[in-house]
Amino acid sequence: MKRHIFCATATLITSIGFASAAAAQTKWDFATAYGPGNFHSKNNELFVKDVDAATGGKLKITPHFGASLFKMPEIKRAVQTGNAQMGEFFLVSFQNESQIFGVDGLPFLVSNYDEAFKLYQAQKPALQKLLDKQGQVLLYSVAWPPQGIYTKKPINSAADLKGMKWRVYSPTTARIGELIGAQPVTVQEAELAQALATGVVDGLITSSATGADNKLFESLKYYYNVQAWIPKNAVTVSKKAFAALSKSEQDALLKAAATAEERGWKESREVDVRSIAALKAGGMTVDPGSAQLKADLAKVGDTVIKEWIEKAGADGKAILDAYKAK
Repeated sequence: MKRHIFCATATLITSIGFASAAAAQTKWDFATAYGPGNFHSKNNELFVKDVDAATGGKLKITPHFGASLFKMPEIKRAVQTGNAQMGEFFLVSFQNESQIFGVDGLPFLVSNYDEAFKLYQAQKPALQKLLDKQGQVLLYSVAWPPQGIYTKKPINSAADLKGMKWRVYSPTTARIGELIGAQPVTVQEAELAQALATGVVDGLITSSATGADNKLFESLKYYYNVQAWIPKNAVTVSKKAFAALSKSEQDALLKAAATAEERGWKESREVDVRSIAALKAGGMTVDPGSAQLKADLAKVGDTVIKEWIEKAGADGKAILDAYKAK
């Protein structure tokens, strides 16, 4: 009888132990819109592994790639409402919410990665403050390669873009389309290949990485590497979810985030080189753009930046002043 009682007690203690361990584990969903092969996704996957190792498995983050959990425009809101604990979104796509989100999409404000990172440092305090008000904590932000122009036909000036069905992904790209006389069409990256194949769009401005990932050389023939701007993705976490973690788990999460940010920026540079090589290998003509095209686009950029400053007000001016000071 005593043996039965002992066994039952031991089983109960073991069960309680397993239940306690399960209760101690926190599980998060991480929503992102890019496929698992994208360099942002690979960086995010390494981040998830780093967090798992650093917390001894206490914080389990499950990444959902390819907009499988939420579509790109829905991800930011999902984190704000707590429907996903973590998410990745393209900052410039939310410029209509706040001009702060759109600063790294301003044409020809930066011309290389070093300048883009300095702009990020100038933007970061205002970005963190804005996201905090929206119930989010900024974990890390990683740049895309510089943006260039993809077309079916050769172009030598902005006039050659007039009438083109121009894919847009942000207020700035839409405004550029208006200024050059193109027809703006909103298309998310997940729908880009189909939009090109069906003739919904026949020109766009995006990164070398997006071009290579989506095999744009199958539909378009020219890539003008004008390096118009260097936009970023942001990875955020719900403030409520973050606050529920222990101090050691918060520290581990932030340390892994800092590593992911440094790793992501380094990888972005390397991806740009590899992606341009892939475009060429796919039969695409890669060109830096004529002097006339660059001059025309610079004028468009001046207009867009001026309009942005007017809308952004003192906060926007402070970011640009801090950037120029760097």
